[in-house]
Amino acid sequence: MNILILGSGGREHALAWAAQQHPAADLVVVAPGNAGTARVAERADLDPTDRAAVAELAVAEAIDLCIVGPEAVLAAGVADRLREAGVAVLGPSAEAARIETSKTFAKEVCDAAGVSTAAWTRCEDPAAAEAAIRAGALVVKADGLAAGKGVVVAETEEEALAAARQMLADGPVVVEERLLGREASFFALCDGEAAIPFGTAQDHKRALDGDRGPNTGGMGAFSPAPVLAELEGRVMAEVVRPVLREMARRDVPYSGVLYAGLMVEGEAIRVVEFNARLGDPEAQVLMMRLGAQAVDLMLACAEGRLAGERAHWADDHALCIVMASRGYPGAYEAGVEINGLGDLPVTSRRMVFHAGTSERGGRLVSSGGRVLGVTTREDTLGAARAAAYELLGEVDFPGAHWRTDIGSGEP
Repeated sequence: MNILILGSGGREHALAWAAQQHPAADLVVVAPGNAGTARVAERADLDPTDRAAVAELAVAEAIDLCIVGPEAVLAAGVADRLREAGVAVLGPSAEAARIETSKTFAKEVCDAAGVSTAAWTRCEDPAAAEAAIRAGALVVKADGLAAGKGVVVAETEEEALAAARQMLADGPVVVEERLLGREASFFALCDGEAAIPFGTAQDHKRALDGDRGPNTGGMGAFSPAPVLAELEGRVMAEVVRPVLREMARRDVPYSGVLYAGLMVEGEAIRVVEFNARLGDPEAQVLMMRLGAQAVDLMLACAEGRLAGERAHWADDHALCIVMASRGYPGAYEAGVEINGLGDLPVTSRRMVFHAGTSERGGRLVSSGGRVLGVTTREDTLGAARAAAYELLGEVDFPGAHWRTDIGSGEP
């Protein structure tokens, strides 16, 4: 089996790591990849949003499965072009990916499907945004793609107004009520008709301990999510399948990973947002727990034969801590040499996934905001957390910052 993975972050390194464990994997290529993916797969130096270049590579390498990582690649219609070329691809069409790339579209789908979500208003000018905010809506979201950071959950009306004014400079916003409860992520594989659960996780978006500071692309995650332990059936029945039916009714069948960000309060399950792909760093903990079987499930999804498939989970836990560059999520320092990784054992229970790294003159250096994902797997969450922080201590990354409370306070 020949596998192509599109993207260059920690998610793609985790996917490549899982793929290369599969006994039938003859070739694993990551485009464009990073210094970490280069250690477990071949690299192709191309722009993953270039539809023609990606399709040409897939055909030339006789790719059996292409896994799309980033949302921007989906928005560019790369999955559409690959399907036209006869390549099995894990990722929705550009039109179906609007479940992530347009907050308005996602809200309309929820409303039409009867899926519970926050009350919302689409605003195209400051006056409309101010009216919604003064009426009590304190969450402001950029309507389009914002690399996981176009959301402000404000504490005051003035903070929400400032965020709305800033975001409106780039396009419409969605202003919505603030949901209370415990937030978690639910993943499903969908082939347009059938859908199966693909794991749960909880991530930490804020930059600082205690869920303080600005939003980031994710500072850590763990799986499974305790709050969703008894809710899999309800989420499939109340969220995933209704959305799948509504997308089919709109003649926009959804095929790929559906990532539902959920808020759970008492008996209520409400959708915060959807993503059209695996999250990062959620992919790291899911791949750590699933291993090679993830490839079989993703191929079944891409080929439209999910019915009857299911993931087989061990009774274990995985946790990922992100090591970020100094200054992230703002302007960050790059080109910092990283040492110590070569001395760490590579095992199925201990991995340091690369997110923003490159090779420079034979040295490993940082090249992004989120740089490394220190990930471990153990029988309990507490043991996984202890092991991850111990492993992190072995990494020599000057100036890096990370949260010290990933997974703390959980059973």
